[in-house]
Amino acid sequence: MTLAQLLALLAFMLHVAGILAAMHAVMNTRTPQGAFAWALGLSLLPYVTLLPYLYLGRSHFQGYVTLHRVHRQRFSQALQRGEHVDAPPSCIRYTALMQMMHGTFHPGQQLKLLVDGEAAFEAIFQAIARAEHCILVQFFIFHADGLGHRMQQALLERAAAGVRVFVLFDGIGSHALPRHYVETLRQGGVAIQPFATQRRPHRFQLNFRNHRKIVVVDGCQGFVGGLNVGDEYLGLKPPLSPWRDTHLQLAGPAVDDLQRSFAVDWHWVTGELPPMLPPRPAQGGAHTLIAVTGPADLQETCSLFFTVAINAARKRLWLSTPYFVPDQAVMTALRLAVMRGVDVRVLLPSRPDHHTVFLASSLHARDAIEAGVRMYRYRPGFMHQKVILIDDDAACVSSMNLDNRSFRLNFEIGALSVDQAFARDVEQMLQEDFSKSTEITREEYRKATYPRKLAMHVARLFDPIL
Repeated sequence: MTLAQLLALLAFMLHVAGILAAMHAVMNTRTPQGAFAWALGLSLLPYVTLLPYLYLGRSHFQGYVTLHRVHRQRFSQALQRGEHVDAPPSCIRYTALMQMMHGTFHPGQQLKLLVDGEAAFEAIFQAIARAEHCILVQFFIFHADGLGHRMQQALLERAAAGVRVFVLFDGIGSHALPRHYVETLRQGGVAIQPFATQRRPHRFQLNFRNHRKIVVVDGCQGFVGGLNVGDEYLGLKPPLSPWRDTHLQLAGPAVDDLQRSFAVDWHWVTGELPPMLPPRPAQGGAHTLIAVTGPADLQETCSLFFTVAINAARKRLWLSTPYFVPDQAVMTALRLAVMRGVDVRVLLPSRPDHHTVFLASSLHARDAIEAGVRMYRYRPGFMHQKVILIDDDAACVSSMNLDNRSFRLNFEIGALSVDQAFARDVEQMLQEDFSKSTEITREEYRKATYPRKLAMHVARLFDPIL
């Protein structure tokens, strides 16, 4: 066989493989837009798209889906058997979320807004130091840097004191974490595992990452938000510093839902359940719903979460997100909110950490401005916080980005709280952020060079995987 014949055969086989992969994409991709994009690329350009599809287009985690739904059904039944608490009138507008999450707004929550990385990790380390029974820790990213080693030592000290410590990290998000970091924790008595949607390693699976950030101490103190374990989250790594992020500390019955989310993921990875300690009653005035979302859900829960939250606003909707790549449902909800007379504002970063997402976000920002949404760019450093303020009485702190990856590809978690005092704290924080921001106008797009405009439109073609 000549070289030309060999190359022709190889090209033919690639096209056959591309067509087979396109058929798989049509049958399995979650959105029509994504299915069309993959099918077109795989059919016409398999040389370029086949390898990326192996990493980004497959969704082999049916075992996790089954286990996840079994656990959710059990927890829902347990909740129904427990003491029933009627939601106050201010929570009724979120009834769809309660039904979708199979959860409720827990009363009596004590909330503390942790407005940056320094405040968040100081509170987390203080809680860990006081742990007596059990610590659950889950982050998307662990780095073996200054903050990472501080976390390592804090967990080792409590394990040495007889506290049971469980740690989950995402296998892709923490791909740079050295093996010796994990082994040091294991040798010190810490149970630590990487999360993956398949128990057997699968190097072709990059999607469906566990983006949740959870810390629970003794079943009574919980933390959730946007921060990971790394020096950049303390603003110690230019050029993105100072890093802008937010976390939430809570005490009360809602902490039990944080434990349950961790337990489902831990059981999938290990086949075992961590201790489930009863939460202590709290004396706060907030009602809190823990929203646990992900691609294993029957519905597209993260996208629907944003849609319901936006539709609930009557006076004000302020959002902060590092990535603004809304799907059609969320963008429609934003437009309708503007038409209702709601003060809709979105806070974005002025510096990119992912250039493709930044370009796509810039084009979506232009569309939002045309719809009457006020868009801002945070000037001092990278803005990574995921916060929603709704009217004068509700706010959410979460790990959820406003993009397709969070909507359909990542496992996320957030805490939506109804409480006027907490909403005032969030309002004050966001007002400070807006004061350090520049409002985006139509001129940003108009004054962009043609190559940059073209790059924005090309970047938006990749919305399904951004």
